[in-house]
Amino acid sequence: MEEEDKSENRRSSDVERAKVTDHLANERTYLAWIRTGVTIIALGFVVAKFGLIVKELNPLAPETSFHFSSYIGMALVICGGILELLALGRFTGNQKRIKEGKYEPSARVETAISSGIFVIAIILIVYLVLTL
Repeated sequence: MEEEDKSENRRSSDVERAKVTDHLANERTYLAWIRTGVTIIALGFVVAKFGLIVKELNPLAPETSFHFSSYIGMALVICGGILELLALGRFTGNQKRIKEGKYEPSARVETAISSGIFVIAIILIVYLVLTL
């Protein structure tokens, strides 16, 4: 009987340790998403100001280059902000599912974010080609 109690306590302790590890991994993932969002916001700021730099370095640059880079920069800042909100939603949802023991991985959000960033990268490449 006593050995059965020890075995039960050991299993309970292992389950608690696994939950702590899962929560810490969830937090690390959340922080990685936050860093990524902040980086995208910073990139958006740089791209938005890029038109000013082009105008200063080349006064003959087309006037549209400033506006186009501003729009791309604003889009990146908005994407970064949305990423921050998605990260928070993902973190809290995963936290709830881990507590309930019903966690199932999904790649929908990651696929949408990666696709969006890819589209913005293509737009940036087109912009850079047009401003050369």
